[in-house]
Amino acid sequence: MPAYSDLVGPANLIWFILGLVSGSFVCEVADRLPVHENFITGRSKCDGCGKTLSWYELVPIVSFCLQHGRCRSCGEKISPRYPIIEFINGALYFCVISVYGFSIETVLISLLSSALLGLSLIDEKTHEIPVGFNIFILVLGLIRLFTDLANWPLYVIGFFAVSLPLYLLLLLSKGKAIGGGDIKLMAAAGLLLGWKNALLSFILACILGSVIHLLRMKLSHASRTLALGPYLAAGLYISSLFGPSLISAYLAFLTR
Repeated sequence: MPAYSDLVGPANLIWFILGLVSGSFVCEVADRLPVHENFITGRSKCDGCGKTLSWYELVPIVSFCLQHGRCRSCGEKISPRYPIIEFINGALYFCVISVYGFSIETVLISLLSSALLGLSLIDEKTHEIPVGFNIFILVLGLIRLFTDLANWPLYVIGFFAVSLPLYLLLLLSKGKAIGGGDIKLMAAAGLLLGWKNALLSFILACILGSVIHLLRMKLSHASRTLALGPYLAAGLYISSLFGPSLISAYLAFLTR
């Protein structure tokens, strides 16, 4: 367990700030990608008056607080969703570096975290995972594979461990039981995390999806239709940080 001084060290705080900045980009992608707007070079604008925002109006969390959650030009309220997402992404990055220290794993898992957050926001709203997210995670998986070639079977098997059974389920159900985006996500993430973490991720996603969605249906009358992407994302993130520990604890419990 990292010491408290390590958790609040400069490297962790810098990585947290990078997470905040990345979180701002995640917000833009989640807003613009579903409506096919340019999120690479397109400038951010106020939803109320359409004014192009200056850099000092886009500082994560800080600008929102200093402007009291309103546009400086027209006074239109800015959704608190933006600073919340920025903070969540920063917290995800902070947890990653707290577990891995500064390493190639930290970079890859942090980027994975942002992709999982972005696709979760979109899937929850549209029930579709844009293919660009899965391609991005696949690239991360290929980098992981080529930086750890000695353990290549772990990653190659991970590509098929969950995605292949899900693909067979897709065929048998004629597309009703699972979405193609979910299958691609588990293939790409399996290549990145390995087969053990891929299997654990899917188990966690099923548990979380069952419990949380039933509660949402009961408490907020959510639709019976389940967007699986956010739960797969949660399972993948948990596994990426604590997978080996959770698996070891479970095996130790079975052998007691």
